[in-house]
Amino acid sequence: MVNTPLSAPLNNAFDYTRSVGPTIGEFLTGLRRKQIIGGRGSDGRVYVPPPEFDSATKEPITEFVDVGSSGTVVTWSWVPVPYDGQPLEHPFAFALIQLDGADTALLHAVDAGSSANMSTGMRVHARWAEDRVGDIHDIAFFEPGEGGDQPDSGSDPGPDPGAEAVTMITTPVRLQYMHSASAEESYYLRGLAEGRILGGRTDSEGKVYVPPRGASPTDGRPTAEQVELPDTGVVTTYCIVNVPFLGQRIKPPYIAAYVLLDGADIAFLHLILECEPSEVRMGMRVAAKWKPREEWGYTLENIEYFRPTGEPDADYDTYKHHL
Repeated sequence: MVNTPLSAPLNNAFDYTRSVGPTIGEFLTGLRRKQIIGGRGSDGRVYVPPPEFDSATKEPITEFVDVGSSGTVVTWSWVPVPYDGQPLEHPFAFALIQLDGADTALLHAVDAGSSANMSTGMRVHARWAEDRVGDIHDIAFFEPGEGGDQPDSGSDPGPDPGAEAVTMITTPVRLQYMHSASAEESYYLRGLAEGRILGGRTDSEGKVYVPPRGASPTDGRPTAEQVELPDTGVVTTYCIVNVPFLGQRIKPPYIAAYVLLDGADIAFLHLILECEPSEVRMGMRVAAKWKPREEWGYTLENIEYFRPTGEPDADYDTYKHHL
């Protein structure tokens, strides 16, 4: 067995959809109309974006104020090599910009060409996106100088000023990084790529964990032995998923269950298919349904799902300590 740890890029991602409420909704609806709207607090200051609640009185912000689309750079940081998903694909600055009529600064991108053109106190103006949908990207970026070629607040709000208010927003959340697996995780993943399930334990008296851990969580002793496990086991606990959600790959209802493999001391979560939700139960015997071999990789997804074997249910006493 090769002992070199595996490494691979990981991309944890999901789209977060939320209702924006009346305050943020007012701000986003304004952006779609080429207006920048702040909220006035009980201290008389104009905050941009408007906070949902006054920091002093804790009451909702209800007074909205149009501010200018030009402003002054308060502070800034140069981005020489932009990452994917950042506002611009070439070098730019992130800056805190105090817009005319506002008392707080707004964080946004400034397209200045080079860092030599950036300075604290410089004047910038908003460059609006061609297609505006009601989010912060409706301001594509800020440019140096006063904005004379695009309307500020109080002038023509642009196309479709009577469009419905923005009530919902979807924000993509992304976290990309290079993951280096531990030695134990590596042999577990290599085993899956070969159609094998490998657990680990400290010694012949230790508990078998799958996936294996670097050390026993009870006494801290290192994992020293590999244990090959069968792809059969029992359902310990389960959940019937009835509610649809974005990105769902299986039509509800379906079963998500913890499966305790024969010979293991900890269960892991997987799908149970080829079984009516009304028929799933604790102690039900199941076996892995593997994908075709040509689709295997270094992942537990090589097991497409678990399905009932038709064997008699396991006695509760055999898995009661693994719930």
